[in-house]
Amino acid sequence: MKDKQLEALIRKATGKASSDKPQRTRFVDPTLQATRPAETDQTDSEKLFKEMKKREF
Repeated sequence: MKDKQLEALIRKATGKASSDKPQRTRFVDPTLQATRPAETDQTDSEKLFKEMKKREF
């Protein structure tokens, strides 16, 4: 093969490989945020777990 033919073949092959699957946008349910529970203060639970890690059972 000549260099030009080889370059054309490479361009053709890479073009097909990159366009196999169209990129889809990610669907997010709009009601998800409404049904999510409110954020709670995690400081109490963090303190509790830190104390539990220090102790031996």
